[in-house]
Amino acid sequence: MTALRVELRDRVALVTGSTRNIGRAIALAFAGNGADVIVNSHEPDGAEEVVGEIERRGRRACFLQADVSDRGQVAAMFAEAIRRFGRLDLLVNNAGVNVGPDRRAPIHEFRDEDWRRIIATDLDGMFYCSKAAAAHMVERRSGKIINIGSVAGLVPLRQQIAFVAAKAGVANLTKGMALELAPYGIRVNAIAPGSIMTEGTRSLFYGEGDAEKRRRAESLIAHIPLGAPGTPEDIAQAALFLASAASDYVTGHVLVVDGGWTCGYNREW
Repeated sequence: MTALRVELRDRVALVTGSTRNIGRAIALAFAGNGADVIVNSHEPDGAEEVVGEIERRGRRACFLQADVSDRGQVAAMFAEAIRRFGRLDLLVNNAGVNVGPDRRAPIHEFRDEDWRRIIATDLDGMFYCSKAAAAHMVERRSGKIINIGSVAGLVPLRQQIAFVAAKAGVANLTKGMALELAPYGIRVNAIAPGSIMTEGTRSLFYGEGDAEKRRRAESLIAHIPLGAPGTPEDIAQAALFLASAASDYVTGHVLVVDGGWTCGYNREW
């Protein structure tokens, strides 16, 4: 992949859920293009490594632990971010959760506790963080908010009712925020990733294990027109575009990055 180069020098970004996977890739891509980055997660595992990587790129960084589903923790995180860095130019709402295969079920069997946990993190958390960031950005009359959604918010998946509801909410929340914040010079966009390979999903895509797992992996990849899953870096490249001046006339848009996944077929996973 040829990495996109943009000018983010001296911008300050806060990326939620950025100690691993997509969030980590976005944080490092922003730092590699000149931004100072506030790293966030609800737990500290991996935070020191990401902060160190950012600092090795010559940028300032810190880790602020907060659970985005908790309004009070979010308020404290943003207050501390402004105190330390003096400003906030970019917010990436990346933190999110879903149920694993062992807890997937049709709506009449879906656990209430899973519904509440997913909505609280994936949708409520995005609202809390965006509200806090917008209050600061409105005063400065500038800023960019990037929401990480999912193709599951555009086309439903079976047995993941809370996730598809939350991510559909992300898409329209993005558009509503874009309408309301445009008069203040604030752009709000979303990215809808398709199937993204991480360390946790590598065996799913490449069939590490028994014959049934290999069959499932082959079926899954066959449903991606480009023939392979994406990577966290693919999503980071899209985030770089939306964070940069190149996208200044783009707001209220949901950028689908899915290898053709949503071109028109139905998928069972």
